[in-house]
Amino acid sequence: MDTLNLAQWVFDSLTGTGLLWLAWMALASPQLIRAIVIFVAFGLLMALTWVRLDAVDIALAEVAIGAGLTGALLLAALAKLTAAQTEISKSDHRPRDGRAVRALRQLPAVLMFLVAAGLVYSVLSLPPVSSGLSVEVDANLGTSGVENPVTAVLLNFRGYDTLLEIFVLLLALLGVWSLGGLPPQRVAPAGPVLHTLAVVLTPVLILLAAYFLWAGVKGPGGAFQAGATLGAAGVLLQLAGWRPGPGFARVHWRLILVAGPALFILVALFTIVAGRHLLEYAPEHAGTLILLLESGATLSIGLTLAGLFFGERPDDGYDNDN
Repeated sequence: MDTLNLAQWVFDSLTGTGLLWLAWMALASPQLIRAIVIFVAFGLLMALTWVRLDAVDIALAEVAIGAGLTGALLLAALAKLTAAQTEISKSDHRPRDGRAVRALRQLPAVLMFLVAAGLVYSVLSLPPVSSGLSVEVDANLGTSGVENPVTAVLLNFRGYDTLLEIFVLLLALLGVWSLGGLPPQRVAPAGPVLHTLAVVLTPVLILLAAYFLWAGVKGPGGAFQAGATLGAAGVLLQLAGWRPGPGFARVHWRLILVAGPALFILVALFTIVAGRHLLEYAPEHAGTLILLLESGATLSIGLTLAGLFFGERPDDGYDNDN
């Protein structure tokens, strides 16, 4: 084994061990804030692992959604726990069965063991040599309208998967809104550091989202990476104290939310009327349709993720004031 292979083996071993250790620490931590911080660290290390496996698209999504926005959502959920719930938990001094508590703490270990066993079985069940679907994807890449095989699969060959994923995000936001908003709370004004970060980084994040959207045609990027970056800009603005105005909240917010799913449905109906299969594009129009779909999906995903962080319908406060 030469020096390069030895260094790679050591790096992969440390990375794999670190992932297992962080996963266990996040599950077993008794403190929620500590578990969330460890979860974010796990996501960053997982992104590095995806890069090591040459899956740059997944690494970008992991950094933006897995470690970034999901961590922010967990922190926001933790911060919105009411004082009443905290007081109830503190005043609950009923004796607890020690065996039940120990069993509950061991449950994450059992679940993680079962998942690990399933993954090991799946890997060992793979054939020794398999090209997967890469041969078919490469053979049809010229008619897909894009040069990135990942984008070709997500927006052309299996576009209905992406359609369903966008609807899942929208349903998640509707589910959060259906729970009702929290009582209005006074939000402290943003400090000078956070205000400066919002002013400086928001335009950069918007430009970066546009770059991810455009780069997805030829390389790593696409709607989900661009939408997550756009959602991060929305989260940063909310942390700095920005709230949507009543006009934007009541009309534009909803229009942008349904833009991605609506475009997908319209294009799907267009392909069926044209005598093709669902989301099967003509080669001469494939590139334009994919760019149109990704643009609408980027806006919808970004606003959905920002709305999940906001936690309530943006017009609730205005309706209560009237």
